[in-house]
Amino acid sequence: MSGEPPVVRRLDQLPAYLISPNDTVRLAELAGPKQGSGTSVFLEIWEPGGAQPLNSHPDSAEIFIVLKGQATAHSDEHELTLTAGDVLVLQPGSEHRILNTSETDKLYTITVMADDGGFAKLVTDGTPTALTPDEIDTLMQR
Repeated sequence: MSGEPPVVRRLDQLPAYLISPNDTVRLAELAGPKQGSGTSVFLEIWEPGGAQPLNSHPDSAEIFIVLKGQATAHSDEHELTLTAGDVLVLQPGSEHRILNTSETDKLYTITVMADDGGFAKLVTDGTPTALTPDEIDTLMQR
C-alpha cells in the first residue's frame, strides 16, 4: 500500500496548454507523473480546421477517445475518418497527426499516452491558456 490519498481534479479548474505558441490544439493534463501516474491522460481540443504537426512517440501507444466532433487521422500510410464515439489506438513509433475536418466546430478527445516518456512535461512547459466557459459547459453538460 502506498498510503497516498487519491487525487481528484476539477476540469473547470485545470489550465490548458499550447505545446507551441501558434498551435491550434490545446491540451489540459488530467493525470500524469505529477499525479503519480506513469500513464498520462489529456483533454485535447482542436480549433475548427486545427491539426497537430506530424509527430511520433517511439516508446508509447497513444489512444484518442473522440468525445465530440469529426476528424481525419493520418498514421504512417493510413488515413481514417473519426467521429464521436470512436477510439483510435496508434502504435508506438507511428508517425501521425489528427486534423479537425470541421470548419465551424471544435474537436474534443481524451488522449492517453500509455508510457508518458516526458510528454506531460512537454505539454506543461508550453504556453498556458485556459479552457473557455463554453468548452467546460460542453464537457460537463451544464
